[in-house]
Amino acid sequence: MLGHEERYDVLKRSLAREARGFTLIELAITLTVMTVLILMVVPSFTGWLNNSKVRSVAEALQNGLRAAQAEAIRRSHQTAFVLTSATPAPNTVASTSGSGSNWYIQVLPVYVGETLDPNPMVQSGSFGNLAPNVKVTASPATASLVCFNSMGRLVANSDATTSTNFGTTCTAPTGNITYDVTLTGATHPLRVLVGLGGQVRMCDTTRVLSTSAPDGCP
Repeated sequence: MLGHEERYDVLKRSLAREARGFTLIELAITLTVMTVLILMVVPSFTGWLNNSKVRSVAEALQNGLRAAQAEAIRRSHQTAFVLTSATPAPNTVASTSGSGSNWYIQVLPVYVGETLDPNPMVQSGSFGNLAPNVKVTASPATASLVCFNSMGRLVANSDATTSTNFGTTCTAPTGNITYDVTLTGATHPLRVLVGLGGQVRMCDTTRVLSTSAPDGCP
């Protein structure tokens, strides 16, 4: 049977082995494995981050278009969705831009001389610090200004050229209006489509619309 001093020596040796830590070789191997794992994860994380930025802008764009459409129906009046590079402000006309990073919704006169509220701008938004890295491209170029009628459908408005509006005209589209949202490094660029009947939807341009890919673009 071990005495007190012998048991104490055994315990010290055991603790010394446990507290030994890593050797230099073990540490080098651990760091190498960690570096390899990080290098494997970083590309996928960067792609995910870029795709998230694209989706944020596409969703903001889609929500703005739907808000303009809802305002037209609620007010029983034509409204316009405007893309602009300027900062929207009440009672201020902002020039349109197909690659603008800001947007706003404005009520339109239906006929020349009609009197509207003193502040026809009803809502505005911005893509914030995601622009200009995330690019929005409107097609056709005139889609920087889109008009909805009281039924929520796309409509031409020749009176949009009055001084209280934008200095340009809502033209009658001949097909879908599209807004392509892209970012270098993003693997899933998105598109926001507005149909002639007013349908607004977002789709993935890397996929073709089908029963197996409902999020694809037509």
